Amino acid sequence: MTTVFARPKLQVFGVSTAFVVRKIGLSDLRDALRLGWEDFKAIPTHAVVLCVIYPVLGLVLFRLVVGYSVLPLLFPLAAGFTLIGPFAALGLYELSRRRERGEEPAAWDAMQVLRAPSFGAMLELGILLLVLFGTWIAAADAIYIATFGHAPAATIPDFATRVLTTPEGWSLIIVGCGVGFLFAVVALCVSVVSFPLMLDRHATAIDAIRTSLRAVRENPFAMAVWGLIVAVLLAIGSLPAFVGLAVVLPVLGHATWHLYRKLVEPDPNPPEEQPRPPIGHRYAADFPASLFPWSRER
Repeated sequence: MTTVFARPKLQVFGVSTAFVVRKIGLSDLRDALRLGWEDFKAIPTHAVVLCVIYPVLGLVLFRLVVGYSVLPLLFPLAAGFTLIGPFAALGLYELSRRRERGEEPAAWDAMQVLRAPSFGAMLELGILLLVLFGTWIAAADAIYIATFGHAPAATIPDFATRVLTTPEGWSLIIVGCGVGFLFAVVALCVSVVSFPLMLDRHATAIDAIRTSLRAVRENPFAMAVWGLIVAVLLAIGSLPAFVGLAVVLPVLGHATWHLYRKLVEPDPNPPEEQPRPPIGHRYAADFPASLFPWSRER
């Protein structure tokens, strides 16, 4: 049975900032993943994700061809995506929210998040996560330089040999993973429910972070398991040339919305929102506006 933790209401400038946090179990994590998979099947967004992933990968590969100076940061860059993933998944939360309301959203409806009343607050927290990501990359670069110096790896096999077969390389792996773990814990604590809460309840960034920290404090084991699930799924999705991320990222994004629903008590008096009317037939006269459906009033 779900346990509800009621907290005293805080007052900031006369506005109540309390959101009721629930205690969840492992079955709730499984259910969130199941619902995330159902959302992905109903609203396939893999093509959109691929359009984002592969240009970024292309830029990294181009830099690798030009020079190997970015090679030591390739793994930190890939691992660091977990730090900014909650912000990158904003559109997926919007799709899950609309489907929860009984609508039949299309993938492009994710752009409607740009019109959310709390988008400014979401952008503020997103910038904070980007700063955290940049700090992690700087820390990873400093760890590499402290271990191997400024001399770049001559080739990819040379870099792999240096990292995997030398004592310095093993030290780099241990220290790097330890520091990366600390960054991941910070990102999880401040963002596990923050972005869905801001989208759903129009909370401020500070209130959303406070609620996220309380959710982790009340559910340390479940949140640790959730973080492990995210890390494992991202690692699996990255193995076949990052193709698996086209499925893993949307499923995790949708699942995060449903995890938020289980962690935070719903608003007892939600504002009334009218479901989006069916699109109906489209005509040639609508072109080219039909290419940008989010630009029309719904």
